[in-house]
Amino acid sequence: MRINIGNIGINYIQYGKGKDVILLHGWGQNIQMMQPIGDRLQDHCRVTILDLPGFGYSDEPKEVWKIGDYSHMLEAFVKALNIKKPIVIGHSFGGRVAIRYSAHNPIEKLVLFGSPCIRVSEKLPLQTRILKGIKKLPGMNQIGEFMKKYIGSRDYKAASPMMRKILVEVVNEDLSKYAREIEEPTLLIWGNNDTEAPIEEARELEKIMLDAALITLPGTHYAYLENLNRVISILDNFI
Repeated sequence: MRINIGNIGINYIQYGKGKDVILLHGWGQNIQMMQPIGDRLQDHCRVTILDLPGFGYSDEPKEVWKIGDYSHMLEAFVKALNIKKPIVIGHSFGGRVAIRYSAHNPIEKLVLFGSPCIRVSEKLPLQTRILKGIKKLPGMNQIGEFMKKYIGSRDYKAASPMMRKILVEVVNEDLSKYAREIEEPTLLIWGNNDTEAPIEEARELEKIMLDAALITLPGTHYAYLENLNRVISILDNFI
């Protein structure tokens, strides 16, 4: 199905009956990455999964968006579909959108899979520091694109020019203040070997939230899929 929110076409699916559950995928992903969860919840939940703008079959934003813009889009999307107080489940980037949305909109509960929230300053790798130093030398100001090609993240390399700009904005935003405002019960489900959103970040997130509990599972950034049966059991008890 497809709906226009503002000037952006949003691709989504909706199925099942019961409590409303919205599933938000990670960066560079699409509906299919969250469908294994939705398929297992559809017997007792009305499941809505969307391709976030810039991914899957949804339109790409026409200007540089921040997390707040994705949250406002989600507000309008929820209103247009007449969804009331949903249970919001987000993975990684989708979890970041879920945090921002849940801070200022009525939800029933929140579930986050490997969703980095608190920005942690890290010492740059030696290779990156060397290349940044070279860029400052006379006549070397064009090395920027070279740097991005060879030291950029996988997500950055795979993105379109517009989505690269958006990625820079969304990964640099600290969402702690929004996480602190969420009053509804929140479940944090994290892989103990997640290198993209380390478990230490989950522990800090649990501390600052009003009503959050952390469940650690064996696995990576995709522990929610690597432990699908266990995750569904946890969700069934939580929601």
